[in-house]
Amino acid sequence: MRDTNFGMEAGHGYSKFDDDGRIKRTGTLMTTSAHIVTAVIGSGVLSLAWALAQLGWIAGPISLVGFSLMTWFTSILLADCYRNADGTRNYTYMDVVKSNLGGMKIQLCGIAQYSNLIGVTIGYSITTSISMVAIKRSNCFHKHGQQEGCHEKNNDFIILFGVIQIILSQIPNFHKLSVLSLVAAVMSFAYSSIGIALSIAKIAGGDGHAETGLTGIPVGENQSSVDKMWNTFSAFGNIAFAYAFSNVLIEIQDTVKSGQPENTVMKKATLIAISISTLFYMLCGIGGYAAFGNKAPGNFLTGFGFYNPFWLVDLANVCIVVHLLGAYQVFCQPIFGFIEKWSNEKWARSKFITKEYPIGMPFCGNFNFSFFRLIWRTTYVIFTTVLAMLFPFFNDFVGLLGAASFWPLTVYFPIEMYISKAKIPKFSFTWIWMQILSLICFTISLLAAAGSVRGLIKSLQTFKPFNSVS
Repeated sequence: MRDTNFGMEAGHGYSKFDDDGRIKRTGTLMTTSAHIVTAVIGSGVLSLAWALAQLGWIAGPISLVGFSLMTWFTSILLADCYRNADGTRNYTYMDVVKSNLGGMKIQLCGIAQYSNLIGVTIGYSITTSISMVAIKRSNCFHKHGQQEGCHEKNNDFIILFGVIQIILSQIPNFHKLSVLSLVAAVMSFAYSSIGIALSIAKIAGGDGHAETGLTGIPVGENQSSVDKMWNTFSAFGNIAFAYAFSNVLIEIQDTVKSGQPENTVMKKATLIAISISTLFYMLCGIGGYAAFGNKAPGNFLTGFGFYNPFWLVDLANVCIVVHLLGAYQVFCQPIFGFIEKWSNEKWARSKFITKEYPIGMPFCGNFNFSFFRLIWRTTYVIFTTVLAMLFPFFNDFVGLLGAASFWPLTVYFPIEMYISKAKIPKFSFTWIWMQILSLICFTISLLAAAGSVRGLIKSLQTFKPFNSVS
């Protein structure tokens, strides 16, 4: 704040700080939308064809639209909770819960949010390695033919992804991620568009129509009625994961520059981003199911339903890798910020914790280097990398993450905080229908989690740790 006063007294007429003493925010509608798209269109889009194969032509599209509308609605409620009644800002999701609900719910929110964020970063490590392997396998198939297995171990690629993330993790905070998010958002559009184009080409290719159904994969020789039920539940979890971004919504909103109501910008950005995401999800899910039918792979760009043109398949997987390099940072920055804020408060006199060293970077200005940030963030990336090598199960892992986070972070807390902030009377009409909505979503999340846990247990029965092969 002293810097702010000195700057104004010197007649510069400009401060690099906001009115609360924090670094001035620079986010716009475009960068905010890019952050959301980067967070939303992630590895979840790759499993939608498989999810529709479990649900069929009726329940599949309805579920996509339903999760989309629910996410948009609760995001609006959450955006309105960013500022308190006295005008002060909440910088994180947990800050909002603390201001509006308090008590034990702060701890419950912290457990739900940070567990999910850690899970997402592990999931992105798995997905990126699978895409890296898919590039190598695609070239192998092109050279030796589709009859070859061309199998590759995932671990080397998970480690490579981790090494890159150690470097990217030194980016101090969300405010410095705008360029990375814009690039990642472009990549997400690119690989989704390639997937849609390949699906259309496969449908029009004259190889015969893939077998589909109104209720998805039928009960029969290859699937019992019990398997059908559990796979259906797991599919809901996969769709929920595809829309998971509420756990970083407040952190994204906190990048919006002052001078305009942040909630207004966030609502516009959310509508734009979720509309775009849903359009791509519908095209990818419906197109992928129409192309592959009931045999849709768990990951429609790495499951090798597509072999040619091999260079286009390679390009799509390169885009996935680049996108998830940025998306990993979007989801781990709240974790970094929480630990570093807590450490600075607990050991305020420790130079190791608080000292930063400005380093001049060509074309980038000064970069603030911190030994604590280097060691702690590197340790975190190594931790998620090791867990990704231990549990490389794509669909069931994605489904469990989606199920575990959807109800508490996307539905329950936004609804409860809005009720508290708007002072909606208990047992009033609005209160009752919001509680019913929350209960319905809780039931769906519980069933989805159960389906994914069952799938993980089945996968673990035949899995050897650190020996994942694609």
